[in-house]
Amino acid sequence: MKIETRFPGGVRVDAVVRGFTVPTDQPFENGGFDTAPSPYELFLASLTACAGLYAVQFCRKRGISTDGLRLSAVASKEAESHLMDSIRIDLELPHGFPEQYRAAILRSIDQCAIKRALENPPKVESRIAGESVVAA
Repeated sequence: MKIETRFPGGVRVDAVVRGFTVPTDQPFENGGFDTAPSPYELFLASLTACAGLYAVQFCRKRGISTDGLRLSAVASKEAESHLMDSIRIDLELPHGFPEQYRAAILRSIDQCAIKRALENPPKVESRIAGESVVAA
């Protein structure tokens, strides 16, 4: 998988994924124009979208309506480093959701590939394109 990045001006950064342009910007207070979500917000959005896909597939396989199904993520940052230290995914079940599937749907969203990648993070390295040595 390869994602290209473009810089359309200011602190905006666009990621190009399979021909789709995903714009990002920063809030006004961070020097941006607040025209798009920040990369940090898209990170959380991708996590909830992935978990949501698993929730929808769980319901579809069992013929359960997804009307009223909602998912949200709440992230907290460590005060000193400002790095994310926890994420809570809240799943709101539709009215009439069968009681016997409550624990199972939680196990289902825990299978989200993005959540699993966070639990076993990949090695991330930066380098100058075309060079094999990682800059220190």
